[in-house]
Amino acid sequence: MTEDTLAGGAARAHSPAVAAAKARRWGAFYYAEQVLRVMKGYTWSILMYSVGQPVAYLFAMGVGLATLVDTGNTAFGGVSYLVFIAPALLVSAAVMTAANEFTFPVMAGFKWRRTYFGPHASPLTPGQIAAGHIMAVTLRLVLQSALYFAAVALFGASPSGWGWAGILVATLAGLAFGLPLMAYSASITEDKGQFALVMRFIVMPLFLFSGTFFPLDNLPPAVRWVGWVSPIWHGTELGRVLSFGYGEPPLLTVLHVAVLAAMAVIGWVLTRRRFALRMGQ
Repeated sequence: MTEDTLAGGAARAHSPAVAAAKARRWGAFYYAEQVLRVMKGYTWSILMYSVGQPVAYLFAMGVGLATLVDTGNTAFGGVSYLVFIAPALLVSAAVMTAANEFTFPVMAGFKWRRTYFGPHASPLTPGQIAAGHIMAVTLRLVLQSALYFAAVALFGASPSGWGWAGILVATLAGLAFGLPLMAYSASITEDKGQFALVMRFIVMPLFLFSGTFFPLDNLPPAVRWVGWVSPIWHGTELGRVLSFGYGEPPLLTVLHVAVLAAMAVIGWVLTRRRFALRMGQ
């Protein structure tokens, strides 16, 4: 008989020492479970926003507008317009989801609902709480990207056998944008409409000026730099390489991966630091 069972076979709670040891070891997973349980309460909203909206974009732009676009246009890599924009919409959907999950819920955790401080009263560290939040959102990004890619495949918009890897690219792009934003969200003490400004003047311009609907080279040089610093552009270009063999120098493909990974790592380091400061550690 173990210490976790009574004589009659009924389960009993762990001792405080055992529970604390488990929290110290698995705390990030415990908090991730909590975030996922919260998400479960609005599953249909998640599906409609994360999958339904991008699929509507895909149908409207890739099937509707595509009838007016020359499918043989070399500007689109020699593929149909539908195939050209599909990786961009996949990445954009992940970035927009990350923008939502790493702003208002983070503010709620620190100020509105203070959901971070309950777990912090246990042996969970600020780093574990931040990691748990990130793990839950990462799982959401993977699942929604997989569902969206399934829709892309049904439309015949991913001719390459490596197209499925766009799921991982979209997730990485979401984290590359979302983690620095999470660090910023954790630094806000008063809500003065900062997140609305982020959505209007950062997220939407990145969506529109990152080569989503046409090659970046078609933009005027004065705004082309927006794409160069955008995780949406880096993710989109990488997704196109995997989806239909978009022609670009191999070094540029490596650069896309490096930029996205660097942004995610920097965002993670800043987030851990900011969480520790806000929670007094």
